[in-house]
Amino acid sequence: MRIIISNSSSQPIYEQIVDQIKTLILQNDLEEGDALPSIRKLSRELQISVITTKRAYEILEREGFIETVRGKGSFVAPQNKELLKERKMKIIEDKLSEAVNESKMLGISLQELIDMLTILFEDI
Repeated sequence: MRIIISNSSSQPIYEQIVDQIKTLILQNDLEEGDALPSIRKLSRELQISVITTKRAYEILEREGFIETVRGKGSFVAPQNKELLKERKMKIIEDKLSEAVNESKMLGISLQELIDMLTILFEDI
């Protein structure tokens, strides 16, 4: 599992960790039952506070992405496929909302935005 922390980001470090682990789970790079690094190990690898890593894991557990077994570690939790799809759709909606807002600020028309999306969709 590779997590990259940006010190220049306005996003808090624990949120960066949460977002990246969620993305790994949603993209099936981390699957049900996969072990996550221990809180201490991840904090050492990222050179951050154990408290910051613990906070990220607590959020992930509260949101149902991971399960922690005392004495054994943290693991990717079983995911409800419909709920997982809904979460993926929410991520896409959020990113598209951001693109729409930026487009409006720059004076880009809906049709220009649709054209860009179409090109990007076909290229991938």
